[in-house]
Amino acid sequence: MRPGDAEYKNIVSEFSGNERPPIGRFAPSPTGKLHFGSLVSAVGSYLQVRRAGGLWLIRIEDLDPPRERAGAAAAQLTTLARFGLLSDRPVQRQSRLRPRHDAAMRQLLRRQLAFHCACSRRDLPASGVYPGTCRRKPADGRPARSVRFRVEPGQVRFVDLLRGPQNQVPAEQCGDFIILRADGLIAYQLAVVVDDGASGVTEVVRGSDLLDSTGRQILLQEALGLPRPAYLHLPLIVDDQGRKLSKSRADDPVERYCLREALRLALRALGHEPPAGVQSLESQWRWALKEWSIERIPTGPIAIDVQGCRHDDYTPSDDAPISL
Repeated sequence: MRPGDAEYKNIVSEFSGNERPPIGRFAPSPTGKLHFGSLVSAVGSYLQVRRAGGLWLIRIEDLDPPRERAGAAAAQLTTLARFGLLSDRPVQRQSRLRPRHDAAMRQLLRRQLAFHCACSRRDLPASGVYPGTCRRKPADGRPARSVRFRVEPGQVRFVDLLRGPQNQVPAEQCGDFIILRADGLIAYQLAVVVDDGASGVTEVVRGSDLLDSTGRQILLQEALGLPRPAYLHLPLIVDDQGRKLSKSRADDPVERYCLREALRLALRALGHEPPAGVQSLESQWRWALKEWSIERIPTGPIAIDVQGCRHDDYTPSDDAPISL
């Protein structure tokens, strides 16, 4: 039985036959083991959609073979399963969805919402904002290297469920951005929008390091006629030196602690640490599903001190949630 299945069945039964439940997803990249920051995102996305009686999907974002590690995807899925986190539909792999990515890119090119570009990273100004060099045709007669989405001036407004109203200006933040890389690989921004739309994803719950991508993704959704999902960006998990935990040399709690301790720490990072008497994995899931509330989630970042802690001496304290 998956975590909270009994409560989930009660919630999902409230939906009528004509009303589709919400759909959320967790989309890790297979570049290594499942680190604690990814576990927090998985737990948060799972609780958010299951609390509403929805479906939770897993999609492996294997778009960048040079960065992938052999066996990483299978290891991540195994770790998720050990926590009881199983996809409600067959797991998708983005590398197998290339035809629909290409179809979306061709549509954008045909409608002149995208263009071929000959520029390399060295051609960009110090700001990194693309200046529109190849908007009319590739510069200096050079062969095209990539495809960029055409970004017009203007603001993109959306509401983050945790952080409130957001206002982004992609034309000033990045300019025309790449949707097909020079190495022939589909860029993340296009793939994630197309695949979320094809899967019927209604809410995107992920780490705050991806908040800046939201404006670009909304522009692509509008260009492709796809519905806009709700967005919730969870606090970034860092080590005690302020480095993103996935890039830290510190021991990762997923590796260091047993399942129930790692889950408790993840829930604490999300502002939902169970009471002391709630110990088992299943009882923590039941409690979290019942108590889940966006208002309790800190905006972060959340600092975790994992240096010098032995596997058997982790005892959650009542300190402020910004430092675990």
